[in-house]
Amino acid sequence: MFYESTRGGFKASGTEAVLQGIAPDGGLYVDKTIGRRAFDWKKCLSLQPMEMAEMLLSYMLPDFIGMDKLVQKAYDGKFSTPELTPLVKVGEDYVLELFHGPTCAFKDFALSLLPCLTVAAREQEGITDRIVILTATSGDTGKAALEGFHDMGGTGIIVFYPAEGVSPVQKAQMITQAGANVKVCAVHGNFDDCQAGVKEAFSEINSSGFAADRSIRLSSANSINIGRLAPQLVYYFIAYADLVKEGRIVIGDTVDFSVPTGNFGDILAGYLAKLMGLPVGKLVCASNANNVLTEFIKTGVYNRHRKFIKTSSPSMDILVSSNLERLLYYVSEGDCKFVSECMQSLSSWGEFRVGLDILLEIQDSFSAFYADEEKTAQTIKRLWTDSSYLCDPHTAVAFSAAEEYKQKESDGAPLVILSTASPYKFPEAVLSALGQNTAGSEFELMEKLSQLSGISAPQALCSLKGKKAIHNDVIDRNEIKDYVCTILGQWEKEK
Repeated sequence: MFYESTRGGFKASGTEAVLQGIAPDGGLYVDKTIGRRAFDWKKCLSLQPMEMAEMLLSYMLPDFIGMDKLVQKAYDGKFSTPELTPLVKVGEDYVLELFHGPTCAFKDFALSLLPCLTVAAREQEGITDRIVILTATSGDTGKAALEGFHDMGGTGIIVFYPAEGVSPVQKAQMITQAGANVKVCAVHGNFDDCQAGVKEAFSEINSSGFAADRSIRLSSANSINIGRLAPQLVYYFIAYADLVKEGRIVIGDTVDFSVPTGNFGDILAGYLAKLMGLPVGKLVCASNANNVLTEFIKTGVYNRHRKFIKTSSPSMDILVSSNLERLLYYVSEGDCKFVSECMQSLSSWGEFRVGLDILLEIQDSFSAFYADEEKTAQTIKRLWTDSSYLCDPHTAVAFSAAEEYKQKESDGAPLVILSTASPYKFPEAVLSALGQNTAGSEFELMEKLSQLSGISAPQALCSLKGKKAIHNDVIDRNEIKDYVCTILGQWEKEK
């Protein structure tokens, strides 16, 4: 099976697509046959989470040999609950808790597996070059990728994050990361600046031959990499299966999902699950005050020319959502020319528009709502007061969007809210929403939140206290390419 670029210029096997990360023409790799190839989704629902992951990933990435062993290596013993992603009832709705992995964020589910896929693909392709991961992060991807790739043979990883755009806990997770093959660097600017700079560096370094001359291949750990996106389908199936086991639904009933959304990868995974047969109803795209996606799904106009707002949910502070490109490919039935024109318009003019037929196709599967900072804080407080449920700001945005969706559009189907991070990654924002004093360090605030809630902070976060900062570099956005070249040169000398 071959993946093809959304822009039509290239094809690659699953192993090649994972190693490349992004297609040479700048497009994202997609499986044009998804949903057309047979998949027994009902059988999948009868399996345990690890078996479910193996079945789904074998479908999505059939070129990989020994997927059962890769899944076992990725997940066994790394999550604090045997369910991996437990489903919790909160009021009338359900919360899918995706933060029980090693870095307390939903990215763990995919980034525990991607390093295993990368090494396996390297071996299957007979490649001796070093695979170096270039990644921009809005907060959670960075640490999850670092956790997965550090000290993994034949690889290296360089992570860029916005200097003032992540929470103190997220920053501490990244800058204290040990590993001989690891580098972390702050960038003056926002996530979009980091992401654009990394993409440019990726393209320019590859085209110049700088990486190839040093026996290096560049790849990505962002959800632009199909090896990062594919595992995210799994927890949609897990959630649906849990609802069946609980007796809330029978197989065939539709289930809606509310997803806090920034780069559009997590919610796109739900769409792919729907294409594979899972009875997904509406996917509620939940945005924070940077509501470019809400506007697009409601109007068909994507316009990044707006004020960038730093919020209490920094992983969603994004104005250019990379994975939307894949959705455009699918709803246009693989019209690569159309996708290329949209992406060119976005790059040149900062906006693109889709016709009514495409918009209606999108709206058939997606709804969209957003929550500003006031509404986010109110939701955190209300969930704690009414349901004794403690959530982080990203999850609160999804709860707020879910409530508005139920009032305006829902047909009464069960609703699952994806909870993407532990509240202890954002203790200041959560305590502030609860009306508490927020003076003190992040670790003091974690302790205060723990005492208030009676819920222990995750050890993975508590253990950051007192750790020495290893990575202190700060650069401008236009220095990313030169920074990468410098690090690659240093690693070449250290061979």
